[in-house]
Amino acid sequence: MGELFDLTGKVAVITGSSRGIGKAIAERMAEHGAKVVISSRKAGPCDEVAAAINEKHPGAAIAVPASISSKEDLQRLVDETVKAFGKIDIVVCNAATNPFFGPMSQINDDQFRKILDNNIIANNWLIQMAAPQMRERKDGAVIIISSIGGLRGSTGIGAYNISKAADFQLARNLAVELGPDNVRVNCIAPGLVKTDFAKALWDTPEAEKRSSANNPLRRLGEPDDIAGAAVFLASKAGSWMTGQAIVVDGGSTC
Repeated sequence: MGELFDLTGKVAVITGSSRGIGKAIAERMAEHGAKVVISSRKAGPCDEVAAAINEKHPGAAIAVPASISSKEDLQRLVDETVKAFGKIDIVVCNAATNPFFGPMSQINDDQFRKILDNNIIANNWLIQMAAPQMRERKDGAVIIISSIGGLRGSTGIGAYNISKAADFQLARNLAVELGPDNVRVNCIAPGLVKTDFAKALWDTPEAEKRSSANNPLRRLGEPDDIAGAAVFLASKAGSWMTGQAIVVDGGSTC
């Protein structure tokens, strides 16, 4: 394994990691030597992913179920990670919510607040819980999974896009605040990836063809397409990058 991408000795907490992009990131970080904490709302899927990783990399994974909407759950996630592995080096804020599809004129206040709370405020909660130990050690990496939706408007997922645009600024601002202590904060902005979260946009051959038609690579993303960017940002290879957003979208935004 190349030294640039070696995560041996690092501990990574990844939200929304029982499936999709989060799962792929956890698997690849474990492959590169990290201890990983699998977390999502339901215990069963978390346990399954952790067990599968441990089969390949014994002792590399634990499962700590947590809802990002609960500050208490996130604190428990941090506490259980430190109890098991002694520290947190990497935080990946991957879990997100989108309970509404339609124009902004039709979204109700509770739906809008839920999107903003889970996709922005919860990320800040988790980062602030993990950051003090990173600052003390003068080393840490935070990765927020945003979206190319944060770069453009939409008639269907406008509120979600607003939250993802805010994540770009959250990363920039925290990069300024945490940078003097060598804690890096970056975003990854995926295009349309074939996950359950976005299933309505690709779950038939016709829908997938339509969704990928204007993509220069003429295909949708797979979860593993995002994992490499996360390993880069978490490792020595990304040690001089902070406050940035890496767009991984098959060329859709170009």
